[in-house]
Amino acid sequence: MHWFSLASRQMEAKTDDIALTLLGAPYEALDEKSKRVARHIAERKHIARDMSGQAAASPMFGQRAADAVARFGGSWTFIGLFAATLLLWVGLNSFVLVRHGVVFDSYPYILLNLVLSMLAAIQAPIILMSQNRQAQKDRLIAEHDYEVNLKAELEIMLLHEKLDLLRGNQWGKLLATQQEQIRLLERLLVKDAPR
Repeated sequence: MHWFSLASRQMEAKTDDIALTLLGAPYEALDEKSKRVARHIAERKHIARDMSGQAAASPMFGQRAADAVARFGGSWTFIGLFAATLLLWVGLNSFVLVRHGVVFDSYPYILLNLVLSMLAAIQAPIILMSQNRQAQKDRLIAEHDYEVNLKAELEIMLLHEKLDLLRGNQWGKLLATQQEQIRLLERLLVKDAPR
């Protein structure tokens, strides 16, 4: 139990250090997304996950119906059926007029206009519901993308810091080696110098 609490305190310290170093703010001052990213970096865990299943988690019947109506209402099948229905309506009216001299929906097609208006009045809100649902999914995916991008950016910053540290150490070692070589050369020169 003691080891677990020690590890937990060390992880909190590491997370706070990452927040201060990379994000410029203490861990407690960060928003929830930034906290999650800092924790993932400290724990060396991946943050990417498949959002398609999470965004579409168990939609209700009305949501599924709205998606189906929007999917069908925005398809070429719907446009083809709609155009065929209009042509059939006008053709049938013309045929009945020529054949019997009477029509069931006279020329300005008032009954057809009523049907089209009712269809638009019902279809528009359903499509808007589906679009709202899609916007909600897109928002979730965009938030997740932000977290992944932030983590990638911070990891790159950490890599740059490590490379700079390694380069600095190498330069220091190289300089020390060079100074040692110069010292040895000076000793050789003093030793071989004519007296």
